[in-house]
Formats: sequence, C-alpha cells, structure tokens
Amino acid sequence: MAGITHIEIKESVEELEALVRQEKNARLKERVQALYLIKAQQLNVCAIAKTLGRHRGTVQRWLADYRNRGIEAVVEFGTSPGRTRIIPNWAVSSLKKQLEQPEGGFQRYTQIQHWLDTVLGVQAEYATVHYLTRYRLKAKLKVPRPRSQKQDLEKLEAFKKTSVTTCN
Repeated sequence: MAGITHIEIKESVEELEALVRQEKNARLKERVQALYLIKAQQLNVCAIAKTLGRHRGTVQRWLADYRNRGIEAVVEFGTSPGRTRIIPNWAVSSLKKQLEQPEGGFQRYTQIQHWLDTVLGVQAEYATVHYLTRYRLKAKLKVPRPRSQKQDLEKLEAFKKTSVTTCN
C-alpha cells in the first residue's frame, strides 16, 4: 500500500525520545525525530516530512541510511572537506617569508605570480595571487612613489637646500 512506511526500528520509543532530547545539533535531531514519529505515532513519510518541514525524498534518504547502517548513520553528520587550495600551504609560508624580507619585495602581483611559477613550480591565476597576498597574508607591495622622468635632479637638490623646513 502507498503511504505506509515499511521499516523496522530496533530502538524503543524511550531510547529515541532520550536521543532527541540529548542531541544538540538541530539537523541530527530532526533525523532522530523522524524515527521517533514512525515508532511512536505510526506516521507515514509524507506526514513526517510536513511535520519536520523537509522534502519527503530527504526523509526517505534518512530512512534508507537507517536501514543500511543503523542508528549510527542517523546520528552522524559528515561535512565536506572542501576544495583543495591552488597554492599549497608550504608555498604560502615560503611566499610569506619572501614578502617579509626587505630586499625580496615585489612591486607587482605579476612578479609574485612569476616567482611562484619559476621558483616553487606553483601555477596560479593573477586574481588568486592578489587575493592571497593582499587579503590572506595582509601584505602590501613595496612600490616607490612615482617620479617624473623630466625632473631635474640638480634643481631638486637646490630646492631642498634653500627651502625652509618647519618643525613643530
């Protein structure tokens, strides 16, 4: 018959009730609650899904996990480790040391990109290098202030000697 859940729950109502009370994680609590609703109130999957505010496919997946692996599958919640970084940690620490050296400073992010490729063998896009350097390592590139090519150095020195300096 449609709508009837065919699953044998080994735990008693009291055990499930205790698990619901002691569970701190809301996601895991919902899963145990689904088992409790089946065991105590004989609800079907659609009714449980409405009660918990989840899709019936989600509740069915929880029950399939329970059938295959038992209560341990219901009360464990895995997290994805995430994507691995393009620039590995050892390369980041090497770059950090290079940025801290006064003579090893870079003027442009493309120089860092080229240094990573030639010295460390790590290829990364410009945006990745910029984000890593500027925001994760909190490093600012050592760029001198711009000077005019037409500037006469003799006149500049004469100006510095004859100008009045003010000190507070």
